[in-house]
Amino acid sequence: MRISMVSEHASPLATLGGVDAGGQNVHVAALSSALAERGHEVTVYTRRDDPALPERVPLCPGVEVVHVDAGPAAPVPKDELLPFMPEFGRVLAEHWRRDVPDVVHSHFWMSGVAALEAADRLGGARPPVAHTFHALGNVKRRHQGAEDTSPPERETLEPGVGHRADTVIATCSDEAFELIPLGVPSSRIAVVPCGVDTDLFTPDGPAEPRGRRFRIMTVGRLVPRKGVGSTITALARLAAAGRDDIELVIVGGSRGPEEVMRDPDVQRLRERARAEGIEHLVTFRGQVPHAELPAALRSADVVVCAPWYEPFGIVPLEAMAAGVPVIAAAVGGLIDTVVHGRTGMHVPPRDPDAIADAIETLLDDPELRGELGRAGVARAHSRYTWSKVAADTERVYRGLAASRALAPERAEPRRAMGGARA
Repeated sequence: MRISMVSEHASPLATLGGVDAGGQNVHVAALSSALAERGHEVTVYTRRDDPALPERVPLCPGVEVVHVDAGPAAPVPKDELLPFMPEFGRVLAEHWRRDVPDVVHSHFWMSGVAALEAADRLGGARPPVAHTFHALGNVKRRHQGAEDTSPPERETLEPGVGHRADTVIATCSDEAFELIPLGVPSSRIAVVPCGVDTDLFTPDGPAEPRGRRFRIMTVGRLVPRKGVGSTITALARLAAAGRDDIELVIVGGSRGPEEVMRDPDVQRLRERARAEGIEHLVTFRGQVPHAELPAALRSADVVVCAPWYEPFGIVPLEAMAAGVPVIAAAVGGLIDTVVHGRTGMHVPPRDPDAIADAIETLLDDPELRGELGRAGVARAHSRYTWSKVAADTERVYRGLAASRALAPERAEPRRAMGGARA
């Protein structure tokens, strides 16, 4: 099959850990590569954010990344990209008129706006469109309130993407339940999780050097909703109770190790650690190249993932595949991936006391840590390899293609709620 991936802000070539670079980048890159390994031709369309980037860049055999000129050739926060989606969609339509894909798979709501408008411009040659949201605006508003920086148009355009897409691929059962109140029929929802590179993330291999303290680690973007502040407070409460044998290593941010302290999120979290009196127990690593992340994870005794909400969350899978027990907030996709008492422990979101209790339980029980780590490896291999995720995604694509073959004449395209601007 000829597959077009659309990922407007999350390039599979991007360095991870920045404000807008995280799990979606990994997902698009890994899924595209795994589909290519199954014999498909994949083209990933993403917005050009650097004038020096060539138009086309090979990612791996069978996968090519196309940089689309839409808006300035410079980094733009994803919540400010909506005005450039009409141009993005126009360029997509030009590409697809020359070579109509068998299926389009858009990622994130703005990609869906552009991809659906581009597909509809092809008229009778319109390819089927699958869509993955990666995050839902109504859930974001629920948890962030006034701090949500999404454009106001998201409230109407995002449900419109769900209504117009031929299939919505949810990454977890919690997201599937959230889609139904938005008006997406359950018959057009498929659940396919994200995956993990079990060749890269393994329990065996080198580990970063460390001292004698128990090492707690967080990995990922450092925006407030990721809950790293709660983990810092949990560490402070353990330290106040007399535990001076612990440390917290924070991996992620918008800058590398040399400039990490210039990152505004690092400055915010560092000030919190200073106010809690534990700055000496917290290390900010900055961005770590993905290939070096397994060694970092293997140096940890426990990985904490305590977001306020999480559409899926790849970091817990990476930790599990590396044999490290996970303490995870019981939200979103983490409810599916982390099995409480088997591969890790669940805690309520925004609850530093619960995080502290879970950390202490695991640090005081090395046998339990070993059991959870081994079970995590087994679960990652049995359910979450990218080859399995790609096979499940391919089945969704083939179902769309078969439906289109049975009904080649398409009625008037469904329009986005509120009137899409793309």
